[in-house]
Amino acid sequence: MKTAMNILTRPAAQLVLIACLVLPFAACKKEEAPKAAPKAALTAPTTDDSVAWRAYVSDVVTRNMGEISSQPYVYLLPGESTADFQGSYDRLLEKAQGDVARGIVSGNMLAYASPSSAKMADIVQAAFKDVPPDTMKGVKVLFIGDAGDNDRVKAVVAPAGVDYVFVEAK
Repeated sequence: MKTAMNILTRPAAQLVLIACLVLPFAACKKEEAPKAAPKAALTAPTTDDSVAWRAYVSDVVTRNMGEISSQPYVYLLPGESTADFQGSYDRLLEKAQGDVARGIVSGNMLAYASPSSAKMADIVQAAFKDVPPDTMKGVKVLFIGDAGDNDRVKAVVAPAGVDYVFVEAK
């Protein structure tokens, strides 16, 4: 027993004992993965290509989610050169009006976009025209379109008490 005590009092033996105790903890530390650089924002398509517009709108919506954790309501109207544009417009108008009329609870996002910004602004105006004041607090409304349509969309959604965000499609 005296020999074991003599060994533990030697400085070299103490260092070995400390290393044996510390090494397992050091080995457990996970190596942190390098953080990837954020992807560059996509630019708005210059055509009515629906696939390109879907990718662009998805990118803009994702970048503007902020504190929103639920799946956003995304309304994407195709360009006016698309076959059956009027049918698409009518169906999207009906859906947007129905969703807003049922009520959107705090913590949700409504995103509106189209190559035909003016037509999408018409849909937003129609959907929000009868919404009672301050009934949509905590709801984020994202409008992706032309700067010329921003003011009229903002004017119609503001009374509802939403958090309005405009992104110019460029």
